Amino acid sequence: MEKQTTEVIDQVIEIATNYGVAIIGALAILIIGWMFAGWAGRATERALGKSNKIDVTLQHFFGSLVRYGLIVFTILATLQQFGVQTTSFLAVLGAAGLAIGLALQGTLSNVASGVMLLIFRPFKVGDFIEAGSVTGTVTSLTLFTTELKTGDGIYIVAPNTELWGKSLKNFSRNPTRRVQITLGIDYGDDINLAIETAKKVVAGQDLVIADPEPQYVVGEMADSSVNIYVRVWVNTADYWTVFFNLNKALKEACDEAGITIPFPQRTLHIESGEAPK
Repeated sequence: MEKQTTEVIDQVIEIATNYGVAIIGALAILIIGWMFAGWAGRATERALGKSNKIDVTLQHFFGSLVRYGLIVFTILATLQQFGVQTTSFLAVLGAAGLAIGLALQGTLSNVASGVMLLIFRPFKVGDFIEAGSVTGTVTSLTLFTTELKTGDGIYIVAPNTELWGKSLKNFSRNPTRRVQITLGIDYGDDINLAIETAKKVVAGQDLVIADPEPQYVVGEMADSSVNIYVRVWVNTADYWTVFFNLNKALKEACDEAGITIPFPQRTLHIESGEAPK
């Protein structure tokens, strides 16, 4: 029993002697390489950020590309520390490329979608977009995902395929947007008076631009109201400010002018007579 114990201890000492340095070296390479990859990615973004000609979206993308590239290099260097021939390893990966591609087709699709988003650039960092079930302001575009922030401060991470493979609305792309307010008035009110009132209200809004000109049209004969569409153009950044201010100002102006803004209602007619047997 003592002889067997001695043999086991000798084997452990031999393994530690032969592979201990390799293990320590591999761990050191892995830790340092991983930390360096993160630092290099951030440094790349900062360096590109000093140029006004490079978009923020490109800064994040190339930073992500540098980081993941260094991580792959670190893993290969770690394997080589254990005596694994990286050339043979790469050859095996190449031979098994089809199987790996099928297994990682979702990840590879995200990478391909990220590249397509970078080339065609349907949006950039800071744009407010809607794609499928995803809505928010773009904060970052990486190699695999796109990060967004909703209007109420919720953080969203969406795979790049979700944005590239579906119809996408970019609310920030054009410099101007049209604001439409539906002003519903009673059927007994004066339409021309309501339109003149709306014109005075719009004239008092400093953020409304003059070209294109505002429109005031009777858009619909609804169930309980005549709907007048008040359409004005504003700079994209001022959209919601004008939308909220215009709603408030129109309500106050209609109250002063004696214009009724009706609510849905029904008229009930009761006929007298005997109920049928």
